[in-house]
Amino acid sequence: MELDKMDENDWKYHGEGNKSLVVSNHARVLRLLKYSTEDTTEQAFRHIQNIVDYSQNVMKPLLGEKFVHNGEAVKLPLDFVRQLSLKVQQERPESRCDKVMDTFSGCALCLPNLTQLSCCCSREHRPPLCIEIKPKCGFLPSSRHVTKEIKHKVCRFCMHQHFKVSSYCFGKGHWNNLLNKQRMSLAIKHLIEEPQNNFKIFKGGECIYSCKDDADVLQDVDELAQHLRPYFLPSGSLMNGHQSSKVVLNELIQVIVSALLSSWDPRKTHLSEGRVRCEASLLHRDLLRNTNHCLPKDCVLDKILGTQMLDSLDIEGLNPLFKRVEQHLQDFPKERSSLQIDGPYSQSFLEKIQNCPTEDDGSIEYAVGKVHQYRVAMTAKDCSIMITIATCGEEDGLDQSLEIQPSKPHFTYSVSILDLDPKPYESIPHQSRLDSKIVNHYLRSTLPNNQELANQSVFLGWDREGEDCTLVFHPV
Repeated sequence: MELDKMDENDWKYHGEGNKSLVVSNHARVLRLLKYSTEDTTEQAFRHIQNIVDYSQNVMKPLLGEKFVHNGEAVKLPLDFVRQLSLKVQQERPESRCDKVMDTFSGCALCLPNLTQLSCCCSREHRPPLCIEIKPKCGFLPSSRHVTKEIKHKVCRFCMHQHFKVSSYCFGKGHWNNLLNKQRMSLAIKHLIEEPQNNFKIFKGGECIYSCKDDADVLQDVDELAQHLRPYFLPSGSLMNGHQSSKVVLNELIQVIVSALLSSWDPRKTHLSEGRVRCEASLLHRDLLRNTNHCLPKDCVLDKILGTQMLDSLDIEGLNPLFKRVEQHLQDFPKERSSLQIDGPYSQSFLEKIQNCPTEDDGSIEYAVGKVHQYRVAMTAKDCSIMITIATCGEEDGLDQSLEIQPSKPHFTYSVSILDLDPKPYESIPHQSRLDSKIVNHYLRSTLPNNQELANQSVFLGWDREGEDCTLVFHPV
């Protein structure tokens, strides 16, 4: 990227979150911070460099080299940043405009544009499709530190919906430990029907489908199906109307499922007995009778789950350890740096996570290790999965290709994990208070038959190494 030749007209608005705004061109995305009156240029650059270091030195070893792109911290020409800010302002959602883009530091995170494929082989010259899914953790904790029995029976997400009852949130999918492709497909179908912030589809780098509040994207499922028809139905197909929409969406869902499970190895699968599932699941009784298979080792879901499970104590078990660390820092404030409370996110930070004792020996090393493990698990619970696909021929000989059925189109694909920012140490007390509020509110408000809750959740099951766990897709 030639910084001295940057032109705001080469970039387009891509999206934004609470703390950053993203623009893209064909090859790259730039993630720019939103303005904070407390940040200097040096602080802004260090903040972005921390994200790069954390992704490269911590999350990449845990989630896998092939899934993580750590990016690069860059300093952009200020005139370019100011002109870019003016250009994208009119494209931003009104609800996000209370915060403005940082036009003073010029600092940004540069990443590859994962909505594109570096080698797109479609002989029909169709642009690649990219599906973005946000997985959130909802596994049932097994920690002995949990004091409310309901947390062993109902997942955090379902309880959170009661707590946020006024905010129109719906969980659209759960992965509870045993893999069941039918349940996965049903959950993704619900994501498509109610995408909110959980689910987006890009075509050639342009977002064509997301939440219905966005006036610039397709507004219903049938419209989406017609738009995607050339990818999944032969050009001479006479199928029309509702039936063709159903076929196209089913094929899209199967491609997504296949990509999420793309490391399948039958030798590494097994069944699990005595599994624990969220009792609020709509599918808890109906679909769990089906044959189940184990989550494929080293697929993207397996990697995310393994990292999320670093939260082995639950926030209730972690809170006393956090207080131990706080007391130690009060007594020995100079050790904050050596304990890497605020980074640097280096190899030694990863070693503190990997070498943490399995049992509490009363040491500060154990407490710090568990705190860091929890922070890493929270990052894995808040990441995004990007699945990029393009049609290809059987004879293309690609290493990464998906075949749904021999008579159906072949796709080359890539799977990546994004949004891997370090979670602040200081947020742990807030998480503890929030957990208590959510559980207590749920216990007070739950209806006797839980029917209202069941109607808001559709679960999606899988298992790895017999562990009891659940992931959930839901709005941020």
